[in-house]
Amino acid sequence: MKAKISLLSLLLMLFLQACSTQPYLQQNSAFIVFRTPTMKYADQGFVYMNREEIKAEVYGSGQALFSLKINKDSVCTGRFSCLSRRAFTDKVLSPYYPDDTIEQIFRSVPVFNGEKVWKKRNGFTQKLIKPNKYHIDYSVLNNETIFRDTINHIVIKIKRMRG
Repeated sequence: MKAKISLLSLLLMLFLQACSTQPYLQQNSAFIVFRTPTMKYADQGFVYMNREEIKAEVYGSGQALFSLKINKDSVCTGRFSCLSRRAFTDKVLSPYYPDDTIEQIFRSVPVFNGEKVWKKRNGFTQKLIKPNKYHIDYSVLNNETIFRDTINHIVIKIKRMRG
């Protein structure tokens, strides 16, 4: 009987641990600008990351103004508004972007499968142009990520604070 209880306890513990969220491995204070035709936020905030998820929060006067949670399946803004990555990309960014674009920007890695990446001593830049669809200048240099699309009127800047 004790063996059954021990086995059930072990299985329950493994099940609950598998369902729990992983702790964030990286946390940075940052100045975040998130400007699209449908959203406009700019202020100090935090970016939290682990292998599976990214969370960005923008604060103003000590209050959370904007929250963005990105995982492999969805992007959530605010408390309850979650969309699939494809739907978020189509609605907030551009239907011509790959659905992992927002994650790549917040991870500060190349977008569009690394197309047209120019490596620099302190990071990289990308210039991606598809006439009448997008005109993207993207740079990750030092601790600053800047994504700008002049056709779709999008600016996303993340200036991570050192220390």
